[in-house]
Amino acid sequence: MKILMSVPNVSEGKDRELVESIIEEIKKVKDVKVLDYSSDADHNRSVLTYLGEPEKVLEASKRMAAKTFELIDMSKHKGSHPRMGAVDVAPFIPIREVTTAEAVEISKQFGKYVGGLGVPVYYYEDSATRPERTNLADIRKGEYEALAEKLKKPEWKPDEGPVQFMPKSGAMVTGARFPLIAFNVNLRTNDVNIAQQIARAVRHISGGYRYVRAIGLALEEEGMVQVSMNLTNFLKTPIPRVLETIRREAARYGVSVGKTELIGTIPMEALEEIFKYYLQAHDFSVNQIIENSLIG
Repeated sequence: MKILMSVPNVSEGKDRELVESIIEEIKKVKDVKVLDYSSDADHNRSVLTYLGEPEKVLEASKRMAAKTFELIDMSKHKGSHPRMGAVDVAPFIPIREVTTAEAVEISKQFGKYVGGLGVPVYYYEDSATRPERTNLADIRKGEYEALAEKLKKPEWKPDEGPVQFMPKSGAMVTGARFPLIAFNVNLRTNDVNIAQQIARAVRHISGGYRYVRAIGLALEEEGMVQVSMNLTNFLKTPIPRVLETIRREAARYGVSVGKTELIGTIPMEALEEIFKYYLQAHDFSVNQIIENSLIG
């Protein structure tokens, strides 16, 4: 059976009732399974994860988007995580027997639907229509606050939807991509400059690891700071390598790691490197996990 996963990020992390209303729309689609949803008040953002057959995931995504645009008003939104829309980004990820081309097609159908709702839409990653729109950070530069002026520029004409600023919804990014791991490291300090320096050290754009995107954020409610990351290819840049680099960089400032966070789901293959590194079980394989043998 073909399995496609979607991991939309919506711009609300404080109102749990609102987020659960969005989740309920997804659950209305038979045979679509909600794997996880997590909210962060400092980020003011929620990450939803669900999967199923491609057409059913598309239907669930349409319901999710319509409800989100109904409930969230971006003109009132404030949060520490970069964002430019109520549904900020909605990736589609092939899991089983789904080709990249099929995932791209689903993302394009979803983009046309959202554009038809009156929301500007940009395609990214494998669905990008031009090279400069491949990277999410490039599309989101300036965030929601820059959209009004950005949309006046010919080079930022949306792939779908109106070529004008929509204050309530903002704009959305969607596309097909490789499984990404959202991994955050919280540091025992309230100096956000330290988190920002460490983010620069590990992210590719400023000389760090090829498959790491990172920013430094303040977590005011926790009295800590965070290196918030997306690991875009865990096979080539595994979690332990990134975490241990952050530990070493933090030690330069006399700071320790408070805790780490995995946001959403994680591929089983990513666990191999964690076992191998921290248990020194160099021959470990996910095939040794009992539950893995039960998955058809």
